[in-house]
Amino acid sequence: MVFTLYALLEAALLCINAIAVLNEQRFLAKVGWSSSQPQGYGEETGVKSKLMNVITSVQTLLRVPLIGLNMIAILLLILFG
Repeated sequence: MVFTLYALLEAALLCINAIAVLNEQRFLAKVGWSSSQPQGYGEETGVKSKLMNVITSVQTLLRVPLIGLNMIAILLLILFG
């Protein structure tokens, strides 16, 4: 398989899809990555908190664009193999 820009974009799309389908109650809370952990005012946020913010943002903001991007990727795979 040739490593092309399309392959790189497709890999990024698959990673974003993987983040978008993570369920907080079923998976993330069991691992200890729940976003409902209390944070004190003025405390510096840790890496775990920042990653939870990224996951929540991807799930909220990219839901509709991911549908379109997945449709385009599937069509390209069907047309050009």
